[in-house]
Amino acid sequence: MADVIALVSGGLDSTTLLYQLRAEGHSLRALSVDYGQRHGRELTFARELGAEFGIDWRPLDLTRLVQFFGQNSLTDSTHAVPAGAYSPDTMAQTLVPNRNMVLLSVAIAWAIDSASQAVAFGAHGGTYTPYPDCRPAFATAMDAAARVCHTAPIEVWAPFVNWSKADIVTRGAELGVPFERTWSCYRGGETHCGKCGTCADRRAAFVESGVPDPTEYEVG
Repeated sequence: MADVIALVSGGLDSTTLLYQLRAEGHSLRALSVDYGQRHGRELTFARELGAEFGIDWRPLDLTRLVQFFGQNSLTDSTHAVPAGAYSPDTMAQTLVPNRNMVLLSVAIAWAIDSASQAVAFGAHGGTYTPYPDCRPAFATAMDAAARVCHTAPIEVWAPFVNWSKADIVTRGAELGVPFERTWSCYRGGETHCGKCGTCADRRAAFVESGVPDPTEYEVG
């Protein structure tokens, strides 16, 4: 067992990750980051999850980094979130440059300060080539860097990196994850829009896994 810092956005993947780590018996802390994402509503779910688990959950405001993220539809409100299932084009429009490296770097710093042995994040594959900072090669490189960035090595865990979204839903159902208390939609309204790439990905994962989808979507 290890002391682990988990990156928890409030989304389906990172919530399942936290349940998985708890099931494995690890001692947990959680970090959630506001990097200016238009779907910042997810952070409410992350806060509730931290309270439910009774762990040290910390929010971090990195909204000043928005000026360095360029034109993408997640942190630039002048660009609309594209509709439709994930494709190379829609993923390019929703790519936040180097996001996971930035978030993992902060988590690694906290792990060093708290004498934790590892940080974990919920990157996973998909129908299309996943975002660059969700690929196995990225996770492996971050793990290698974390092991040499301080006097004591830190590990970077990405247990879902070779899983599909449906695999995560299946595992989450086994763990009793309350999927209705997770957030995916990039548009960040009061309910999931049902039209953006991440909504389409979420819906398809429930269909493929055979797990009932409790999510309310604006579009049926």
